[in-house]
Amino acid sequence: MKRDKDIPVYNICALQDKPSLQQDDILVEHFGAYLKRHPNLYIPHRHSFYHLVLFTKGAGSHTIDFEQFKVKVGQIYFMIPGQVHSWQFEGVTDGYVINFSAHLFQSFLRKENYLEQFSFFEGIASHAVCNLKPNVVKNLEQLMLQIIKELKDTELLAADKVKMLLLELFIIVARNSDAQNIKSMQSQGDRTLHQFRKFVDQHFATLKLPKDYATLLNITPNHLNALCNSLLGQPAGAIIRDRIILEAKRLLVNGDLSISEIAYQLDFQDNSYFTKFFKKSTGFTPEVFRKNMLLVP
Repeated sequence: MKRDKDIPVYNICALQDKPSLQQDDILVEHFGAYLKRHPNLYIPHRHSFYHLVLFTKGAGSHTIDFEQFKVKVGQIYFMIPGQVHSWQFEGVTDGYVINFSAHLFQSFLRKENYLEQFSFFEGIASHAVCNLKPNVVKNLEQLMLQIIKELKDTELLAADKVKMLLLELFIIVARNSDAQNIKSMQSQGDRTLHQFRKFVDQHFATLKLPKDYATLLNITPNHLNALCNSLLGQPAGAIIRDRIILEAKRLLVNGDLSISEIAYQLDFQDNSYFTKFFKKSTGFTPEVFRKNMLLVP
Protein backbone atom coordinates (compact mmCIF):
# COMPACT_ATOMS: atom_id res chain seq x y z
CA MET A 1 0.00 0.00 0.00
CA LYS A 2 1.22 3.49 -0.86
CA ARG A 3 0.18 6.49 1.17
CA ASP A 4 1.23 10.01 0.36
CA LYS A 5 -1.01 12.96 1.22
CA ASP A 6 -3.86 11.12 -0.37
CA ILE A 7 -6.27 8.29 0.44
CA PRO A 8 -4.74 4.78 0.59
CA VAL A 9 -3.60 3.43 -2.78
CA TYR A 10 -3.17 -0.35 -2.97
CA ASN A 11 -1.07 -2.25 -5.51
CA ILE A 12 -1.34 -5.93 -6.35
CA CYS A 13 1.84 -6.93 -4.54
CA ALA A 14 0.52 -5.47 -1.28
CA LEU A 15 -2.62 -7.61 -1.57
CA GLN A 16 -0.95 -10.84 -2.63
CA ASP A 17 -0.94 -13.74 -0.17
CA LYS A 18 1.03 -16.42 -2.00
CA PRO A 19 3.35 -16.21 -4.98
CA SER A 20 1.57 -16.97 -8.25
CA LEU A 21 2.43 -17.37 -11.89
CA GLN A 22 2.48 -13.60 -12.36
CA GLN A 23 2.70 -12.16 -8.91
CA ASP A 24 3.05 -8.57 -10.04
CA ASP A 25 0.33 -8.74 -12.68
CA ILE A 26 -2.67 -10.64 -11.37
CA LEU A 27 -4.44 -11.90 -8.26
CA VAL A 28 -7.46 -14.23 -8.39
CA GLU A 29 -9.10 -15.87 -5.38
CA HIS A 30 -12.31 -16.49 -3.46
CA PHE A 31 -13.66 -13.17 -2.19
CA GLY A 32 -14.37 -14.47 1.32
CA ALA A 33 -10.72 -15.37 1.84
CA TYR A 34 -9.66 -12.02 0.35
CA LEU A 35 -11.88 -10.15 2.83
CA LYS A 36 -10.47 -12.08 5.79
CA ARG A 37 -6.91 -11.22 4.79
CA HIS A 38 -7.74 -7.55 4.24
CA PRO A 39 -10.28 -6.51 6.91
CA ASN A 40 -9.50 -2.79 6.51
CA LEU A 41 -10.50 -2.54 2.86
CA TYR A 42 -13.97 -1.36 3.83
CA ILE A 43 -12.61 2.19 4.22
CA PRO A 44 -12.40 4.37 1.06
CA HIS A 45 -9.32 3.46 -0.96
CA ARG A 46 -7.92 3.49 -4.47
CA HIS A 47 -6.38 0.73 -6.55
CA SER A 48 -3.44 1.06 -8.93
CA PHE A 49 -4.88 -1.87 -10.93
CA TYR A 50 -8.09 -3.14 -12.51
CA HIS A 51 -10.40 -4.78 -9.98
CA LEU A 52 -13.56 -6.85 -10.31
CA VAL A 53 -15.72 -8.88 -7.93
CA LEU A 54 -18.42 -11.46 -8.66
CA PHE A 55 -20.84 -11.90 -5.73
CA THR A 56 -22.18 -15.40 -5.09
CA LYS A 57 -23.24 -14.74 -1.49
CA GLY A 58 -23.85 -11.73 0.69
CA ALA A 59 -25.72 -8.46 1.18
CA GLY A 60 -25.03 -4.85 2.05
CA SER A 61 -23.64 -2.18 -0.23
CA HIS A 62 -20.53 -1.05 -2.05
CA THR A 63 -19.62 2.40 -3.28
CA ILE A 64 -17.71 3.30 -6.43
CA ASP A 65 -16.70 6.95 -6.79
CA PHE A 66 -19.36 7.97 -4.24
CA GLU A 67 -22.21 6.19 -6.03
CA GLN A 68 -23.69 3.45 -3.84
CA PHE A 69 -24.95 0.07 -5.09
CA LYS A 70 -26.73 -2.73 -3.25
CA VAL A 71 -24.90 -6.03 -3.15
CA LYS A 72 -26.79 -8.73 -5.03
CA VAL A 73 -26.02 -12.38 -5.67
CA GLY A 74 -25.15 -12.65 -9.35
CA GLN A 75 -23.75 -9.13 -9.50
CA ILE A 76 -20.32 -8.33 -10.86
CA TYR A 77 -18.63 -4.95 -10.68
CA PHE A 78 -15.56 -3.57 -12.42
CA MET A 79 -13.16 -0.80 -11.46
CA ILE A 80 -10.31 0.87 -13.31
CA PRO A 81 -7.12 2.23 -11.69
CA GLY A 82 -7.63 5.42 -9.68
CA GLN A 83 -11.29 5.03 -8.74
CA VAL A 84 -12.30 5.33 -5.07
CA HIS A 85 -14.06 2.37 -3.50
CA SER A 86 -15.51 1.27 -0.16
CA TRP A 87 -18.02 -1.29 1.07
CA GLN A 88 -20.35 -2.16 3.94
CA PHE A 89 -21.26 -5.85 3.84
CA GLU A 90 -23.91 -7.61 5.91
CA GLY A 91 -23.39 -11.20 7.03
CA VAL A 92 -21.19 -13.64 5.13
CA THR A 93 -20.07 -12.35 1.74
CA ASP A 94 -18.34 -14.50 -0.87
CA GLY A 95 -17.63 -14.81 -4.55
CA TYR A 96 -14.50 -14.23 -6.60
CA VAL A 97 -12.11 -11.30 -6.89
CA ILE A 98 -9.73 -10.55 -9.74
CA ASN A 99 -7.08 -7.83 -9.64
CA PHE A 100 -4.88 -7.33 -12.67
CA SER A 101 -2.33 -4.74 -13.68
CA ALA A 102 -2.88 -2.09 -16.34
CA HIS A 103 -0.12 -3.62 -18.46
CA LEU A 104 -1.22 -7.27 -18.25
CA PHE A 105 -2.51 -7.34 -21.82
CA GLN A 106 -0.11 -4.86 -23.41
CA SER A 107 2.32 -7.40 -24.83
CA PHE A 108 -0.43 -9.95 -25.48
CA LEU A 109 -2.84 -7.97 -27.63
CA ARG A 110 -1.87 -6.02 -30.71
CA LYS A 111 -4.76 -3.63 -30.03
CA GLU A 112 -3.44 -1.84 -26.95
CA ASN A 113 -6.76 -0.18 -26.06
CA TYR A 114 -8.79 -3.38 -26.40
CA LEU A 115 -10.34 -3.10 -22.94
CA GLU A 116 -11.68 0.38 -23.68
CA GLN A 117 -14.46 -1.05 -25.85
CA PHE A 118 -16.12 -2.47 -22.73
CA SER A 119 -18.27 0.15 -21.01
CA PHE A 120 -17.61 -1.40 -17.60
CA PHE A 121 -13.96 -0.38 -17.97
CA GLU A 122 -14.85 3.21 -18.81
CA GLY A 123 -14.50 4.50 -15.24
CA ILE A 124 -18.18 5.48 -14.96
CA ALA A 125 -19.69 3.91 -11.83
CA SER A 126 -23.17 3.40 -13.28
CA HIS A 127 -21.68 1.38 -16.15
CA ALA A 128 -19.47 -0.72 -13.90
CA VAL A 129 -22.09 -2.78 -12.03
CA CYS A 130 -23.75 -5.61 -13.95
CA ASN A 131 -26.45 -8.02 -12.79
CA LEU A 132 -26.33 -11.48 -14.33
CA LYS A 133 -28.67 -14.46 -14.63
CA PRO A 134 -27.91 -17.62 -12.58
CA ASN A 135 -26.76 -19.66 -15.58
CA VAL A 136 -24.30 -16.92 -16.56
CA VAL A 137 -22.99 -16.69 -12.98
CA LYS A 138 -22.41 -20.45 -12.99
CA ASN A 139 -20.46 -20.09 -16.23
CA LEU A 140 -18.33 -17.30 -14.75
CA GLU A 141 -17.65 -19.33 -11.61
CA GLN A 142 -16.22 -22.13 -13.76
CA LEU A 143 -14.03 -19.60 -15.55
CA MET A 144 -12.81 -18.19 -12.23
CA LEU A 145 -11.88 -21.67 -11.01
CA GLN A 146 -10.04 -22.36 -14.27
CA ILE A 147 -8.06 -19.15 -13.85
CA ILE A 148 -7.15 -20.02 -10.27
CA LYS A 149 -6.00 -23.47 -11.42
CA GLU A 150 -3.87 -22.04 -14.24
CA LEU A 151 -2.23 -19.58 -11.84
CA LYS A 152 -1.18 -22.47 -9.60
CA ASP A 153 0.03 -24.72 -12.41
CA THR A 154 3.30 -24.57 -14.32
CA GLU A 155 1.86 -25.84 -17.59
CA LEU A 156 3.20 -24.57 -20.89
CA LEU A 157 1.72 -21.16 -21.86
CA ALA A 158 -0.28 -20.95 -18.64
CA ALA A 159 0.13 -17.16 -18.55
CA ASP A 160 -1.44 -16.84 -22.00
CA LYS A 161 -4.25 -19.21 -21.02
CA VAL A 162 -5.06 -16.97 -18.03
CA LYS A 163 -5.32 -13.93 -20.30
CA MET A 164 -7.55 -15.81 -22.74
CA LEU A 165 -9.86 -16.87 -19.93
CA LEU A 166 -10.04 -13.28 -18.66
CA LEU A 167 -10.98 -12.00 -22.10
CA GLU A 168 -13.64 -14.71 -22.36
CA LEU A 169 -15.04 -13.54 -19.02
CA PHE A 170 -15.25 -9.92 -20.21
CA ILE A 171 -17.05 -10.92 -23.40
CA ILE A 172 -19.55 -13.11 -21.53
CA VAL A 173 -20.40 -10.28 -19.15
CA ALA A 174 -20.72 -7.79 -22.01
CA ARG A 175 -23.11 -10.11 -23.84
CA ASN A 176 -25.22 -11.15 -20.87
CA SER A 177 -25.44 -8.28 -18.37
CA ASP A 178 -28.54 -6.15 -17.81
CA ALA A 179 -26.89 -3.25 -19.69
CA GLN A 180 -25.26 -2.95 -23.08
CA ASN A 181 -21.58 -3.08 -22.27
CA ILE A 182 -19.93 -3.08 -25.67
CA LYS A 183 -19.52 0.47 -26.87
CA SER A 184 -20.21 1.44 -30.42
CA MET A 185 -17.07 2.92 -31.94
CA GLN A 186 -18.24 2.75 -35.53
CA SER A 187 -18.89 6.39 -36.35
CA GLN A 188 -16.42 9.25 -36.35
CA GLY A 189 -18.58 10.93 -33.70
CA ASP A 190 -18.23 7.94 -31.39
CA ARG A 191 -14.46 7.94 -31.79
CA THR A 192 -14.19 11.70 -31.27
CA LEU A 193 -16.29 11.55 -28.13
CA HIS A 194 -14.24 8.67 -26.80
CA GLN A 195 -11.06 10.66 -27.36
CA PHE A 196 -12.62 13.72 -25.71
CA ARG A 197 -13.35 11.75 -22.54
CA LYS A 198 -9.79 10.43 -22.51
CA PHE A 199 -8.42 13.95 -22.85
CA VAL A 200 -10.69 15.18 -20.03
CA ASP A 201 -9.44 12.41 -17.77
CA GLN A 202 -5.86 13.41 -18.52
CA HIS A 203 -6.15 17.22 -18.39
CA PHE A 204 -9.18 18.13 -16.26
CA ALA A 205 -7.07 19.98 -13.68
CA THR A 206 -5.48 22.35 -16.19
CA LEU A 207 -7.90 22.49 -19.12
CA LYS A 208 -11.36 23.53 -17.94
CA LEU A 209 -13.01 24.94 -21.08
CA PRO A 210 -14.59 23.06 -24.02
CA LYS A 211 -12.60 25.17 -26.48
CA ASP A 212 -9.35 23.76 -25.05
CA TYR A 213 -10.45 20.21 -25.82
CA ALA A 214 -11.87 21.19 -29.19
CA THR A 215 -8.39 22.42 -30.09
CA LEU A 216 -6.85 19.09 -29.04
CA LEU A 217 -9.46 17.26 -31.13
CA ASN A 218 -9.02 19.60 -34.10
CA ILE A 219 -12.74 20.42 -34.21
CA THR A 220 -14.79 23.50 -33.33
CA PRO A 221 -16.27 24.01 -29.83
CA ASN A 222 -19.76 24.01 -31.37
CA HIS A 223 -19.12 20.63 -32.99
CA LEU A 224 -17.86 19.21 -29.68
CA ASN A 225 -20.93 20.48 -27.82
CA ALA A 226 -23.24 19.07 -30.48
CA LEU A 227 -21.60 15.65 -30.17
CA CYS A 228 -21.85 15.66 -26.37
CA ASN A 229 -25.48 16.76 -26.38
CA SER A 230 -26.41 14.22 -29.03
CA LEU A 231 -24.59 11.18 -27.64
CA LEU A 232 -24.39 11.94 -23.89
CA GLY A 233 -27.33 14.27 -23.32
CA GLN A 234 -25.23 17.04 -21.77
CA PRO A 235 -22.86 19.73 -23.03
CA ALA A 236 -19.08 19.39 -23.09
CA GLY A 237 -18.69 21.83 -20.20
CA ALA A 238 -20.76 19.57 -17.94
CA ILE A 239 -18.53 16.58 -18.74
CA ILE A 240 -15.47 18.59 -17.73
CA ARG A 241 -17.10 19.94 -14.55
CA ASP A 242 -18.27 16.48 -13.50
CA ARG A 243 -14.74 15.13 -13.81
CA ILE A 244 -13.31 17.98 -11.72
CA ILE A 245 -15.95 17.44 -9.04
CA LEU A 246 -15.28 13.70 -8.99
CA GLU A 247 -11.57 14.28 -8.38
CA ALA A 248 -12.38 16.87 -5.71
CA LYS A 249 -14.53 14.32 -3.90
CA ARG A 250 -11.78 11.71 -4.16
CA LEU A 251 -9.29 14.14 -2.59
CA LEU A 252 -11.71 15.32 0.10
CA VAL A 253 -12.02 11.77 1.44
CA ASN A 254 -8.48 12.20 2.73
CA GLY A 255 -8.50 14.21 5.96
CA ASP A 256 -4.79 15.03 5.67
CA LEU A 257 -5.23 17.36 2.70
CA SER A 258 -6.45 20.87 3.47
CA ILE A 259 -9.11 22.49 1.30
CA SER A 260 -6.48 24.93 0.06
CA GLU A 261 -4.17 22.07 -0.96
CA ILE A 262 -7.00 20.40 -2.87
CA ALA A 263 -7.86 23.67 -4.61
CA TYR A 264 -4.20 24.02 -5.59
CA GLN A 265 -4.02 20.45 -6.94
CA LEU A 266 -7.08 21.16 -9.08
CA ASP A 267 -5.53 24.40 -10.35
CA PHE A 268 -8.05 26.82 -8.84
CA GLN A 269 -6.82 30.37 -8.29
CA ASP A 270 -7.92 30.42 -4.66
CA ASN A 271 -9.80 28.46 -2.03
CA SER A 272 -12.88 30.71 -2.26
CA TYR A 273 -13.35 30.07 -5.99
CA PHE A 274 -12.98 26.32 -5.49
CA THR A 275 -15.55 26.36 -2.67
CA LYS A 276 -18.09 28.24 -4.82
CA PHE A 277 -17.49 25.87 -7.74
CA PHE A 278 -17.91 22.78 -5.56
CA LYS A 279 -21.04 24.03 -3.79
CA LYS A 280 -22.71 25.07 -7.04
CA SER A 281 -22.27 21.54 -8.40
CA THR A 282 -23.01 19.49 -5.27
CA GLY A 283 -25.06 21.71 -2.97
CA PHE A 284 -22.41 21.33 -0.24
CA THR A 285 -19.26 23.19 0.65
CA PRO A 286 -16.12 21.03 0.54
CA GLU A 287 -15.95 21.14 4.35
CA VAL A 288 -19.52 19.84 4.74
CA PHE A 289 -18.99 17.11 2.14
CA ARG A 290 -15.84 15.95 3.93
CA LYS A 291 -17.59 15.96 7.32
CA ASN A 292 -20.50 13.92 5.96
CA MET A 293 -18.14 11.38 4.38
CA LEU A 294 -16.15 10.97 7.59
CA LEU A 295 -19.40 10.25 9.45
CA VAL A 296 -20.29 7.35 7.13
CA PRO A 297 -19.65 4.07 8.99
